[in-house]
Amino acid sequence: MTAGVSNHKRQDNDKGNAVTTGLQLKRGLLSYPVLLNYPVLAMLFAAVLFGVAAGLLSFGAAAQTVGASGNPLPRFVAMSASKANLRTGPGRQYPVDWVYSRRGLPLEIIDEHGAWRKVRDHEGVEGWMLVSLLYGKRTVMIRGKQRELLDEPKLGAQATIIADPGVIGEIDQCQGLWCEIVIKGASGWIERRHVWGVYATEEIG
Repeated sequence: MTAGVSNHKRQDNDKGNAVTTGLQLKRGLLSYPVLLNYPVLAMLFAAVLFGVAAGLLSFGAAAQTVGASGNPLPRFVAMSASKANLRTGPGRQYPVDWVYSRRGLPLEIIDEHGAWRKVRDHEGVEGWMLVSLLYGKRTVMIRGKQRELLDEPKLGAQATIIADPGVIGEIDQCQGLWCEIVIKGASGWIERRHVWGVYATEEIG
């Protein structure tokens, strides 16, 4: 089946899909023979390498703290309302910056203030939204280009769904590199790097 993109948000202006950026590392100037002559320097260099490796393993999974609500920050949620205002600050006295009109849109909560949540969308736009307009159901958005969802979590498996960029699916589970999502009642597996709304090392289900 093919899942099309529905017209989703922000008044009459849709800025397109998110663009991801890569991380590039360059080799340092110190050589191993030089380090071997200085044991302390070698130990410090090894510690730096270990730190870089640990950082790469966690790249894409944001460091979490605990918000005032007792829930972790940042975290992903979905829009529960069919229409929601995104304001410039945590209160009705602040002007509306954008109007969202897509139930189930994945959003990332990055801050909390009373009944308000500061959220970020898949394009990096940030603003404040009432918590009553959000819920904990986890959804993701297809990004980049048209994607195939497979009947098994492995490359070469049979395609069950062809989804356009911008299509939203509900997460059934995420394990390792793969997530199983449901789109209009049909489920399929997709590599998590092809969706927005789940962290790189997050396990769900």
